Amino acid sequence: MTGTKITSLPDNLKVDKDLFLYNTKITSLPDNLTVGGSLGLGETLITSLPDNLTVGGGLDLSSTPIKSLPNNLKVNLGLILDNTPITSLPNNLKVNGILDLSNTLISKKYSEEQLKQMLPGVKGNIYLS
Repeated sequence: MTGTKITSLPDNLKVDKDLFLYNTKITSLPDNLTVGGSLGLGETLITSLPDNLTVGGGLDLSSTPIKSLPNNLKVNLGLILDNTPITSLPNNLKVNGILDLSNTLISKKYSEEQLKQMLPGVKGNIYLS
């Protein structure tokens, strides 16, 4: 759906594989969205994620206006927050792959070591530049 005119998705949507919504006008995600693969939301107008979002693969939020993440967010691959205005991360964040915080206020405030101590649920590398 990359580059389409889509603006919303139906509630309780289940996608078995990847869902790529890059460069669309979507502003929010429906309740109970389940994506079995990766979810690509880069360069969208997404400002928040639902508390009950399930992503089986990676989550790309690069170049979006998102400022915070929901509690209990679990991402089975990488979480990309590059070039977002995000200012904090939930303490119970779980990421089994990389966490990309390049070009964020967080990357200017903390070192990789500090973030690893603060975020024990992040299993992969943390990128800050």
